Amino acid sequence: MVKNSFISVITQEEKEENSGSVEFQVFHFTSKIRRLTSHLELHKRDFLSQRGLRRILGKRQRLLTYLSKKKKVRYKKLMDQLNIREPKTR
Repeated sequence: MVKNSFISVITQEEKEENSGSVEFQVFHFTSKIRRLTSHLELHKRDFLSQRGLRRILGKRQRLLTYLSKKKKVRYKKLMDQLNIREPKTR
């Protein structure tokens, strides 16, 4: 696994100011998801990491649902910025 392979979209100043914002949390979860996904490609039987990945995916999905209901413009911008697919609707 290559460390620091994910480019930060958020600057250091924004991290200190807005670490509790929904956008920052989604960005942070996305970087964790990408890191865990690359880890699981090498270690297919690491079931604890798979469980952690599912938990983080659920948290990110709940935050994205909240953001899509409250602030649609910021939601669309974040989805484009992080290259995340739109969730399937039922």
